[in-house]
Amino acid sequence: MPTVSNSPAQSRLGRLARRGASSRPTEASPEYEHCELCNAPIDPRHRHLLDLRSRELMCACQACSLLFDRGAAGGDHFKLVPDRVTLLADFELSDLAWERLRIPVEIAFFFHNSEEGRTMAFYPSPMGPTESRLGLEAWTEIETANPALAGMADDVEALLVNRARGAPRQWLTPIGECYRLVGLIRTRWKGLSGGKEVWTEIDAFFDDLDRRASPAPGTEIETETRAGAASPAGGS
Repeated sequence: MPTVSNSPAQSRLGRLARRGASSRPTEASPEYEHCELCNAPIDPRHRHLLDLRSRELMCACQACSLLFDRGAAGGDHFKLVPDRVTLLADFELSDLAWERLRIPVEIAFFFHNSEEGRTMAFYPSPMGPTESRLGLEAWTEIETANPALAGMADDVEALLVNRARGAPRQWLTPIGECYRLVGLIRTRWKGLSGGKEVWTEIDAFFDDLDRRASPAPGTEIETETRAGAASPAGGS
């Protein structure tokens, strides 16, 4: 049965939802963010650390990010959230498989929680991130059909699925992107359907993911991209 998450990371959802605003904050502005390890001012598009004990996202400057980029640096307390976005163009997820996941909406994200030893599924809602208990057999079948999921980093990386308003799309994303989407929906949703404004912003969020995404290794898109790059300029 779906449950609303009370994760400490929820406290940061509004701030994550505001990232990417048209006006960039200045250091003197109260909206200017600081590294939560050394307090240095940081750029709006910065890296994050995940506190594995509190499940809270922490903003990190470039120097602190480099420090924790070594796998053993954070021990069992902190993990650096990756910044890669990968488009999974050949992802296999049929309508029947989606129904078996028992997720009541068309947008959801999945990540492996190393402390609980299981994959967790959440979907964004006006109340915040809502957990949907996964059927183990249904998820195992999806993992088997999609080898790219084997490269998904525990805790800090997620499979993000968008089946709303068009053809299904899937990405491997930093977990912070999923929280940013949840924050956007939580702070912008109006009425029963959300309203035109929030859906415009949701579409813009996924368009931004597409612009930043790299194709998964071995996919047709990646092969075509490499072939195009190898073609001589002006060739037929």
